[in-house]
Amino acid sequence: MATEAAPLIQEDDQLLRSDADGIARLTLNRPKASNSLSLGLMAALQAEFDSIRSDKTVHAVVIAATGKVFCAGHDLKEIRANPGRAAYEALFSQCSSLMTSIVKLPQPVIARVHGLATAAGCQLVASCDLAIGSASARFCTPGVHIGLFCSTPMVALSRNVPRKAAMEMLLTGEEIDSETAEKFGLINRAVADDALDPTVDDFCARIADKSPLTLAIGKEAFYRQLEMGLDEAYDYASQVMTENMLARDAEEGIDAFLQKRPPVWQGK
Repeated sequence: MATEAAPLIQEDDQLLRSDADGIARLTLNRPKASNSLSLGLMAALQAEFDSIRSDKTVHAVVIAATGKVFCAGHDLKEIRANPGRAAYEALFSQCSSLMTSIVKLPQPVIARVHGLATAAGCQLVASCDLAIGSASARFCTPGVHIGLFCSTPMVALSRNVPRKAAMEMLLTGEEIDSETAEKFGLINRAVADDALDPTVDDFCARIADKSPLTLAIGKEAFYRQLEMGLDEAYDYASQVMTENMLARDAEEGIDAFLQKRPPVWQGK
């Protein structure tokens, strides 16, 4: 892939963005706070997702981080400085909306994970469509250690890994390594540290090569059908498939396959 463009830096520098080759790279940039999800960082991420949603030049999104830790969850110092029911409800509502935005984003989102991804940081990884973890990556939902069950991270976690695996993480709060995370299904690949960026780039290149319309249709359908019964899911998927077949990109893709030539996507 080509060298990335210069970062477009948020005013408070908590989040960095750079775009190249149809890939938007969002980098958590609070290394001194272990990239914890402050209110400001979550707002910055939300603003970028809102912008990317309608940006036809972006085919995929990568979430990365600076420093030694991927994301240490919520900012506990900020939480303790703003106690009370109203503040807590607003915090977890904001976080839930952010995670839901990842799922609802038309473009695929890939987590590039190094170091520790804990609590809401692990939730962030689980909320992404794909995740690649380096050998040094670790994952946990450690709320039980401080008297706070990781209930909101549980939502994303339990939708990605088997129940017994999710309960093991939630009840013990212990870290798992990247190989175990891959076995559980929390990440797609566990790779050597020096293979992390090449692997992420390879996934990005393969995704950017596809029709963005088709990927958006498929991503939405995937998450919607998961919440349905079998018969309802097939009825819904059949309608989606029919609408997809009527799209110009589907016609082009089939014609290109039959004619043994590369397709030219129009995104419609």
